[in-house]
Amino acid sequence: MTQLSRLLSSIVLPTPGGAEAAQRHLDDLTKPPGSLGRLEEIALRLALLRGGAPAVDHPVIFTFAADHGVVAEGVSAYPQIVTAQMVENFVRGGAAVNVLARQARARVVVADFGVASPLGPSPDLVRCPIGPGTANIAAGPAMTREQAVQAIESGARLAGEALDAGADLLATGEMGIGNTTTASVIAAAITGQTPERVTGRGTGVDAATLVRKVAVVRQALAVNDPDARDGLDVLAKVGGFEIGGLAGVILAGAARRVPVALDGFIAGAAALIAVTLAPASRHVLFAAHRSAEPGHAVILDHLGLEPYLDLSLRLGEGTGAALFIHLARAAALVWSEMATFKAAGVTESEGASAAPSEASPENKIAPAKPALERRR
Repeated sequence: MTQLSRLLSSIVLPTPGGAEAAQRHLDDLTKPPGSLGRLEEIALRLALLRGGAPAVDHPVIFTFAADHGVVAEGVSAYPQIVTAQMVENFVRGGAAVNVLARQARARVVVADFGVASPLGPSPDLVRCPIGPGTANIAAGPAMTREQAVQAIESGARLAGEALDAGADLLATGEMGIGNTTTASVIAAAITGQTPERVTGRGTGVDAATLVRKVAVVRQALAVNDPDARDGLDVLAKVGGFEIGGLAGVILAGAARRVPVALDGFIAGAAALIAVTLAPASRHVLFAAHRSAEPGHAVILDHLGLEPYLDLSLRLGEGTGAALFIHLARAAALVWSEMATFKAAGVTESEGASAAPSEASPENKIAPAKPALERRR
């Protein structure tokens, strides 16, 4: 049995039970039932994953970087060298994700999964390159199936190391010029939506470049014919090394029942890969925010996830996931530090109840949508 197959076999649906008791605890706190809205939803889901009082004390953000051969098609407003330049910015602590991570008291793991340009020496950079960027998906497969497995296993290994060191929340981030094109192809392949529906302006391309980008997405689908039922096939044919790595982080979190905060569009594409491989992994996913990229809403709808923030972010790096850490920590502290009616000596209501959408003790993730027919 391979490392990946062992990982997939360890991911199972949440065990039933515990939800009613957890909901009773929330309702016993000194507030009208459901009055903290979706903060209570977060607290409930965290508690069910943990099997007890939730805590967000040691969050880790994974910012994985890799290049994409599809940039040869002129789909980005920035040259490929920017990937390497931003990686060096990450390890120096000068990027947006670094600023937000410091405020959220989160550690950032920066890893090279396949940056094409040379990177300078740095003790803070994890080096696990699968190759010098993927091949051009407009002309053929992005990588071999073996490389796809390697990318997932590498991401899972880094997540496992963080979990062994005490991480209690994993957050996903990325960097890679051209990766919104790659994510668009993944989104179209797995959700069945059209290239026009899932493709956006990415780094801020102009109208003419957007038209070309949509055409490239369509061409990549036609040339590679990825199988929507096989996450490895989709990753190998039209994915990215960093996207595979993030899928591994998600799968590792699911195997250990640790919450995973999804960032934006690229992280969402990684989630599509992970959930296609292991449908039960969906239950550890928290959609940090809704990206301004149109394909992100399509991905979230397919996964049955409702985002917690909507700030028109489209940077990636893990910035939206870093902001979600504050919400998750607040929800955990409400659970643990807020007084109950009995302890505080406060009289309870005799008839108040939460609205149905707020009071349900069940996991609020919608049922998974069936895999689509293979694209012909």
